[in-house]
Amino acid sequence: MKRALSLFLLLFAFWLFLSGHYDLWLIGLGFVSSVIAVCLARRMGIIDAEGLPLSLVPGLLRYAPWLFATVIRANFDVARRILHPRLPIAPRVIRVPVEQRTAPGQASYANSITLTPGTISLEVGDEEIEVHALSVDAAEDLQSGEMGRRVAALETH
Repeated sequence: MKRALSLFLLLFAFWLFLSGHYDLWLIGLGFVSSVIAVCLARRMGIIDAEGLPLSLVPGLLRYAPWLFATVIRANFDVARRILHPRLPIAPRVIRVPVEQRTAPGQASYANSITLTPGTISLEVGDEEIEVHALSVDAAEDLQSGEMGRRVAALETH
């Protein structure tokens, strides 16, 4: 029941945020839509620890700002390389080890890599992720393992 209520509150808050209109009719539609979505999710049996991982929220609140700052820094790096052609672009395919134990953890790591400008996850395996990096710096940042450790920390808390 706690997960169902949490899902309802999350969906309803998201509805209100996206709507931007707060008259009674729209709030009522958002409430009814959120209730229907939660009822369907309960009937499908997808309101569980994997479908709604509430235990990850504290770690996510620490990880999201770090990822946001990393994405901003990478954006500036890629923009600088585009605007100053003398800066080296040395595309390469590298493999980074996977420290995450779960499929959602591995997917989160691969998605974090792809969200960061200058790197794209090409293939996710059990032991490693194949990544295309735009520059030596981007490749070295990934190979340092900082992002992998931070994503792995999400799984343990």
